[in-house]
Amino acid sequence: MSPSLPANAAISLPTDPTRRSRVYAWVVFALTFGLMLSDYLSRQVIGAVIPAIKAEWALSYSQLGMLVSVVSLVVGLLVVPISLVADRWGRVKSITLMAFVWCLATIACGLAQSHGQLLWARAFVGLGEAAYGAAGAALLAHVFPARQRAAVLGAFLSASLFGSVLGVVLGGAVAAQSGWRMAFFVVGAPGLVLALIYPFVVRDYKTVALTPAGQGEATPKRLSFAQLAREVFASRSGNLAYLASGLQMAMPAMLIAWLPTYFGRYHDMDVKKAGLMAGMAVLAAGIGMVFGGGLADRLSRNHPRRRALVPAAYSLLTALVLMTAFALPPGPLGLGLIFLGALFAAAQGGCSSAIVCDVTHPGVRATVAATMTLANNLIGLAPGPLIVGMLSDVFGLKLALTLAPAMAVAAAFFFVLASRSYEADAARVRARSEQPQ
Repeated sequence: MSPSLPANAAISLPTDPTRRSRVYAWVVFALTFGLMLSDYLSRQVIGAVIPAIKAEWALSYSQLGMLVSVVSLVVGLLVVPISLVADRWGRVKSITLMAFVWCLATIACGLAQSHGQLLWARAFVGLGEAAYGAAGAALLAHVFPARQRAAVLGAFLSASLFGSVLGVVLGGAVAAQSGWRMAFFVVGAPGLVLALIYPFVVRDYKTVALTPAGQGEATPKRLSFAQLAREVFASRSGNLAYLASGLQMAMPAMLIAWLPTYFGRYHDMDVKKAGLMAGMAVLAAGIGMVFGGGLADRLSRNHPRRRALVPAAYSLLTALVLMTAFALPPGPLGLGLIFLGALFAAAQGGCSSAIVCDVTHPGVRATVAATMTLANNLIGLAPGPLIVGMLSDVFGLKLALTLAPAMAVAAAFFFVLASRSYEADAARVRARSEQPQ
């Protein structure tokens, strides 16, 4: 919850969404949202079964952290090349194939007989999920109008957290009843059904070339690799938003990965209850992501700079609340503060996506979505759980979770810096987009 293309790559330009049926648009949203749920069910079920795997194989926290982080690492490394294939081969066909890969790989996790086998299976989960967020976001940008951008993208991205909730809660319940292997089988199966339905309902859109700035040829040429890189990273505020969003996404990642273990160790909860309570915290993060983008849309309507200042506030609140929560002795107050901090942990998701869309040319929107996924995974989602695991081996899990929210303070700082150039960058893109090509 994703850089540049080869010299002859085509760029996706959405057609007028008002020509699309509203019913069809929401059907596309529902199916795409559903696959995002499956994506994160498969990715985050590991958090619920970590205690059982640790007990069976006597793994260190660092080894367990790698089982969490390897998916995000593979996603970050492969999102761009797979996005390029998807843009040329077709979003719908690519999404269908990706869904089959991550679902089958999740089922394979339940068959693993060693840490190495499980690590490889988890890597293939990441291979399947690599470009799904970018392809899904591009399809939604095609069928919904720009005025709903932050809200729709925020709602779509929230599926990552709701899927994480289901992964943790369902995984914990199944693991408690039937063992950790069955948890992987149960979460891997539903996505296969959606993958079968998807290509029969969702229509892809035509891919066209983006004309380089100032080129007025009747038959436009596709951008070169260097030109695409300049388009994607042209705006200072957009580059800062990539960095800020990546740092902030470490917060929900660490909560999803380590809260079940934290609740079991420090709040004396069994596996099922720990998974349920962790799921409630992640649910709070998903709610924050849904409403965070809409609130930013409203507050920035007459004050554009707030598009970046609002997520800065979300990040700062995340850091202050979670540091306090984990520093306190285990009890009701600390538990309540964990839920409150989770509410703000991912609220910036829709805001960040909207910022980078606002300050880059519409013709590179799919590539921009891939770049945001890349930043989120390599800066936050992959290293976040691993950093907590490494700190836990040295200082213990409680202190590690107390220190880790410092990354959110850094995220707030970069969002504030982005706000200083956002209005000028967005105005420059609007002026260029209005020029005849």
